[in-house]
Amino acid sequence: MNAPIKEPTFRESVDLMFNRAVSLMDLPPGLEEKIRVCNATYTVRFGVRLRGQIHTFTGYRSVHSEHMEPVKGGIRYSMAVNQDEVEALAALMTYKCALVEAPFGGSKGGLCLDPLEWDEHELELITRRFAYELAKRDLIHPAQNVPAPDMGTGEREMAWIADQYRRMNTTDINARACVTGKPVHSGGIQGRTEATGRGVQYALQEFFRHPEDIKAAGLSGTLDGKRVIVQGLGNVGYHAAKFLSEEDGCKVIAVIERDGGLFDENGLNIDELRNWIAKHGGVDGYPSGNYIKDGAKYLEHECDILIPAAMEGVINLGNADRIKAPLIIEAANGPVTAGADEILRGKGTVIIPDMYANAGGVTVSYFEWVKNLSHIRFGRMGRRQEEARHELIVRELSRLDDHLEGAWSMTPDFKQKYLRGAGELELVRSGLDDTMRAAYQAMRETWHGREDVTDLRTAAYLVSIGKVATSYRAAGL
Repeated sequence: MNAPIKEPTFRESVDLMFNRAVSLMDLPPGLEEKIRVCNATYTVRFGVRLRGQIHTFTGYRSVHSEHMEPVKGGIRYSMAVNQDEVEALAALMTYKCALVEAPFGGSKGGLCLDPLEWDEHELELITRRFAYELAKRDLIHPAQNVPAPDMGTGEREMAWIADQYRRMNTTDINARACVTGKPVHSGGIQGRTEATGRGVQYALQEFFRHPEDIKAAGLSGTLDGKRVIVQGLGNVGYHAAKFLSEEDGCKVIAVIERDGGLFDENGLNIDELRNWIAKHGGVDGYPSGNYIKDGAKYLEHECDILIPAAMEGVINLGNADRIKAPLIIEAANGPVTAGADEILRGKGTVIIPDMYANAGGVTVSYFEWVKNLSHIRFGRMGRRQEEARHELIVRELSRLDDHLEGAWSMTPDFKQKYLRGAGELELVRSGLDDTMRAAYQAMRETWHGREDVTDLRTAAYLVSIGKVATSYRAAGL
């Protein structure tokens, strides 16, 4: 009898995909090993007095690669956090930053904790203590290690961490740059909250600019009218679904959440559904659409684009052969296991890999870090001057308008659109769009330019590992 095929862990999946890529590269064995291994992982166990007793928490901060510093990566709060997962995510961060040319090494952090079990005041005490433990070892530092939000954390936690660092380093003028993903009023940047979801949208827009790639996925036309299924309506899934449905004409026909799945052939209203989930804790009872308790079944439903945006490993050996979507974009980290990846590639499914697809977060984090170091918001110096220059052109056009006495006139909203100078949000979106386009083009060049590369994930690893190797060589390693 055949032994059942064992599903690789998330860590093993990342290693397998790394190995697949380096087997196609000509790297000296020593350099290959240097890039593969995690440089350091710090495990901290600390106590916090809560509810009349001391509770001990376990946290991690892993540094995968210091080919560039600071190193960058989120901190997640989840009961599933463990050393293997944190190290695999840190490795993914190294490759992700290299791919989108953000000048960081890869890092990741995690705390074994269910944020829903503690109230806000308790979470603040726990977060500040965790930040203290990391900061005193330079594992939070604007020049060495810059965390960001991840699963279970957000702006609020980042504000606490930044404040804790500032209290410990009262003379550090760049203290605000010790962490990204902060609220806008505390040194954050506009567009950071939506960044990862917005990046998913820009990635799909870029994919649909290339007829050869659309054809490879067995699709045709544009994003308009495409049927989309989203798994996880957290920050990333919500923004991706919202922008694709409101701006690109996609129809989100199913949403899968913790308590089940919701399906509506005519498309779901994402904002209304998000508000319902916030109020009721899940999708059950939502007035429209067809609800099923086993939401994962909707992963297997027919659609054009599948967006897994929550946990790792949701598409695995157990369901991969039943996935019908011709195009999968990994908004989450590692939602497709290495085993499932092989099955899907065999079927001809095109997968836009996590390393690229969800890099919007770290890209805009980079912009925020630069903003904090330059101590000025983007657009502040040039915006009005740009508007004044535009005003000159509009005045001349108005004179022409009068002179031609109605034979020609400006398009009604041209003046208002053209006069508006770019503020911080427009500049952030422009920078993110440019980054996602350039990174995709680098991947597809490798995908189509080499006969031994048959998928975008291998292409992404080849591009990013190549860049890390170049950095190490330049450093004399």
